[in-house]
Amino acid sequence: MERRIPWLWIGVAAALLLVPTSAGRLLLDVIGGLTLTLLLLPLLAGGVALIGWQLVKRRLRTCPSCGFASLGTDVCPACGSSFAPGDSAATASDSGSSPSFWGPGNREEIDARDVTINVEAVDLGGSAKESSGPRDASSS
Repeated sequence: MERRIPWLWIGVAAALLLVPTSAGRLLLDVIGGLTLTLLLLPLLAGGVALIGWQLVKRRLRTCPSCGFASLGTDVCPACGSSFAPGDSAATASDSGSSPSFWGPGNREEIDARDVTINVEAVDLGGSAKESSGPRDASSS
């Protein structure tokens, strides 16, 4: 047997939404709040997951022998070697490198002011006989 369309309830819902009464405004506010919650819930969950990953990443210790990362152990579960007391990520950020939100920073960071870069100029507009670049070696 076919089920009849509930025109009466559809009409009541339309009247509540279209007629400016307090019940209609309340219904619109509830629907808007639920919609906003459903739209912002993935962003909120992503933010919580990012903060949680940063907290877990701070507690990870990497084995100097095999490179296995583990949480809160004094001995590497993969190879059995013991961690040095200063190998944790929390002490690595105190070593003088600039820590950031994403990690403790690179310990072997080189200051760009202390480095000299040698640049060799090559004339690309000259003929093949005048230049002594790699193009001559491949054409011979």
